[in-house]
Amino acid sequence: MRKVAVMGDYDSIYGFAALGLDIFPQTDAKEAAGLLRRLAGGEYAIIYITESLAESIKEEIENYKEQITPAIILIPGIKGNTGAGINGVKAAVEQAIGSDIVFGDK
Repeated sequence: MRKVAVMGDYDSIYGFAALGLDIFPQTDAKEAAGLLRRLAGGEYAIIYITESLAESIKEEIENYKEQITPAIILIPGIKGNTGAGINGVKAAVEQAIGSDIVFGDK
């Protein structure tokens, strides 16, 4: 069975453990990049990463952009939402369907 991992600063991710997800507290960019490689090469199908940590390892994350698994999903941390997560989802959907998914006032 494939697992779900959550990476980021401890305060932002500890609640995910109550949902049965594997948490990996991490703030150091170099260590986080290595951890992502280990998780992606193992049994994790989905890896959630806080936006702030993802910003520091975006080159490593790019290596998995074209792969089906693991799905790397950015989530806001306790310091707030930078918009990177929703922008990533929006871009992926636009690429898949060829159209903007946000309608309404411009």
